Amino acid sequence: MTHEQRAFDTITLPHWIKSSYSGTSNGDCVEFARNLGSVVPVRDSKNTTGPVLTFHDTHWTDFVTALTTDDLTA
Repeated sequence: MTHEQRAFDTITLPHWIKSSYSGTSNGDCVEFARNLGSVVPVRDSKNTTGPVLTFHDTHWTDFVTALTTDDLTA
């Protein structure tokens, strides 16, 4: 195994999860990954090679909490 292969083996790729609120008819689809420690990447599932927004995990949790409690003033 080469040095480059060992380095690649240590890279953790995002395990994408489609939001349960995205529906099944290719509507507004959001995917996120929670397997990267303190970083939460978010992308449009209809454009998987497009841009990815990244959030600190505490900010992502605050955002999701605000959405689920309808407290959008937080």
